[in-house]
Amino acid sequence: MTDPQVALMMLGIFIVLVFLGFPIAFTLMAMGIGFGYYAYYEPDRMWRTFNRLAEDTDGWTSFTAWIEGFYNNRIFDLFVNQTYTVMSNEVLTAVPLFLFMGYVVERANIVDKLFTTLNIAAKGMPGSMGVAALVTCALFATSTGIVGAVVTLMGLLALPAMLKARYDTSFASGIICAGGTLGILIPPSIMLIVYAAASGVSIVRLYAAALYPSLVLVGLYLTYIIGRAILQPSVAPKPTKEEVPDVPFGELLWMLMTSIFPLAFLILAVLGSILFGLATPTEAASIGALGGMLLATAYRAMSYQKLRESVYLTVRTTAMVCWLFVGSYTFSAVFSYLGGEHLISEFVMGFDLTPFQFLILAQLIIFLLGWPLEWSEIIIIFVPIFLPLLPLFGVDPLFFGILVALNLQTSFLTPPMAMSAYYLKGIAPPSVQLSHIFKGVMPYLGMVFICMFLMYEFPALVFSLPDAIYGAR
Repeated sequence: MTDPQVALMMLGIFIVLVFLGFPIAFTLMAMGIGFGYYAYYEPDRMWRTFNRLAEDTDGWTSFTAWIEGFYNNRIFDLFVNQTYTVMSNEVLTAVPLFLFMGYVVERANIVDKLFTTLNIAAKGMPGSMGVAALVTCALFATSTGIVGAVVTLMGLLALPAMLKARYDTSFASGIICAGGTLGILIPPSIMLIVYAAASGVSIVRLYAAALYPSLVLVGLYLTYIIGRAILQPSVAPKPTKEEVPDVPFGELLWMLMTSIFPLAFLILAVLGSILFGLATPTEAASIGALGGMLLATAYRAMSYQKLRESVYLTVRTTAMVCWLFVGSYTFSAVFSYLGGEHLISEFVMGFDLTPFQFLILAQLIIFLLGWPLEWSEIIIIFVPIFLPLLPLFGVDPLFFGILVALNLQTSFLTPPMAMSAYYLKGIAPPSVQLSHIFKGVMPYLGMVFICMFLMYEFPALVFSLPDAIYGAR
């Protein structure tokens, strides 16, 4: 077999092992080292000492020289260097800090007050409870970026309230699932940090580029909720005074100030300091983590147990991301050394695709990968395969990253592996069936595709804000 054929076999075996359920990070490392040993195998260099000592020394010295030769393969140097590169990556330093901020805010009992306040403030709108649930999801997702946490908490809080208010089960379920996934797109998104580390794109430009598409997607969701409530009032009846009481304006203003403004100020302070160059993402994340702890303390929700849980979950998730990077970097380096990257480039270029056709093909593959894989695995493992092809088709990696972030919304919403649906089903009342949830999320899939189409037709949605703040590249 030629080296490129070995590279393709390496990729094929990895995909099979993923579908068999092997741990992805350790599978990547094992395959990278295993195939790398073959790729960098140089017997004359590796066993030079053994060959010199074998005839002139005792058996034990000869054996230790053989062991030394066995490990004298450059793949082990590569693995150590890749591990050091990942662990010293300044961009990835922001990941644990943003995660910690999210986990602390999640445990601060802020969302309950936030949803209650928005529900009262929006009571005169069609589908008011659905609007309040989506806006709460968007704000909470912005501060956490953890899809499972947002969907689970909002499912416990908002879903029973909407069902009690006689909302259609599918309609209510779809709102929570769609709103909960917004955290991987809306800055300060952890997914965009991971993409920046994988692609080398500036994280501050990515955050600026993601802002308008995020607002467009939230606007499409709100338009659908309000429009559906107007055209089909039975799916979202107007709340009664018992369900949503009348509150004097002064009291409502105080509720807004104590529930929405502190969280909104924290988010804007973190995001604003990044976008306007007042702090690096890591520095802003540090302030966000401290702000989350102060916010939890102010709401009298901070305790040693909650702090301990937040630290544990932060360390566990960060370790998963970092070891995925180590495995991916090792795997991709060996894959490229064997000629696999060049072979894929030649294969794709042989189709003579236009840039639009290439984007459709790439996004279709990512859409399908979203069924069995988590977003972190797609970004770290498979997106780097497309990155070398972007210059060949004249596609900006900044634009491609925002398209991927939008596309990955669908990975949480598309049956049969819609993780948001399973998160919600796990805590929903028994009357809520998976079929109800799947039916509810389908319209939001269409709106994600509409947003992606608008991005392609109007690239200024992506480029205008980063160009205005930082100048055109």
